[in-house]
Amino acid sequence: MNQSIMACEAREVPSVIRDQLLNNDDVIKRTVSTLNDIAPRLIYIIGRGSSDHAGVFAKYLFEIEKGIPVSSAALSIAGVYGKALDLNGAVAFVISQSGRSPDILRQAESAKKGGAFTIAFVNDESSPLAELADAVIGIGAGEEKAVAATKSYLATLSALLHLCARWNNDDHLMASLHALPASLEKVIDEPAQLVDTFLHNTRNAVVLGRGFGYAIGREIALKLKEVLGIHAEAFSSAEFIHGPVTLVENKLKVIALNIQDESAAYHHDIIEDVKHRGAECSEMNACNDNVHPRLSPLLLLQRFYLDVEQIAVRMGLNPDSPPGLNKVTKTQ
Repeated sequence: MNQSIMACEAREVPSVIRDQLLNNDDVIKRTVSTLNDIAPRLIYIIGRGSSDHAGVFAKYLFEIEKGIPVSSAALSIAGVYGKALDLNGAVAFVISQSGRSPDILRQAESAKKGGAFTIAFVNDESSPLAELADAVIGIGAGEEKAVAATKSYLATLSALLHLCARWNNDDHLMASLHALPASLEKVIDEPAQLVDTFLHNTRNAVVLGRGFGYAIGREIALKLKEVLGIHAEAFSSAEFIHGPVTLVENKLKVIALNIQDESAAYHHDIIEDVKHRGAECSEMNACNDNVHPRLSPLLLLQRFYLDVEQIAVRMGLNPDSPPGLNKVTKTQ
């Protein structure tokens, strides 16, 4: 059976990350040396779409592991309102698959002029963003033909984790990263967790996670929109219980993302409450209990990408080319 481009690219993730870890280690060590000299007081994230969702993952990662505040850029500040921020003492993580979106480039240039040390996490290392940035950490995913990002997104998360591990001198996290490709390969061979029968005739859904689960939940909700045409919104499970939970009275479809880390018990209690209120719930789990908890979200997302592609095929949709979308989106 012929596989879609999206499925083929998702299955490339283990080899992409294996090569990335080898190829990036020297540049990440040099970047860490600079970061130690700067001792940044703020990490400023610049990205859109899946790249912005990677920034949410980075917020949890670097605030927890480094204790440095992380803030997401409002790209209209530079692009529409023409204003610059004082970013002296900050480092800007500029995340982009293509490195060519005008609003990303404009905000990156503004951040650099404002005093930030700019690090580009970019797949195309010949792009204008790579030329602009003070340091470049290659995503190394190769050409991605499917409109819906898979391998480039997971490779962005692994690059962020690699930088964090080296910056924090975390040998345990670094060792776990080297074992990650094998864990991802195992997940690829496991049964589907999200199935088409759950989403049959579904027009609206909610994705619930806590902490890192919420971070990848934003990406999962985006893919449900892009690939399946389902209106899906991601919430922190803690936030959902403060108002939006009233939606479950109408048999709302809920996808619960279960990450086995410090948040697990809190998240579990809320999901049980949501189910008791009448929600129809499908739970997704990180399948390998032996990995570092910071890597569990990547395993769950690897499984989701393959599942959502199969659901699209069974629904008669083209997962490679969702209507109305392009690979490089040019906004001002």
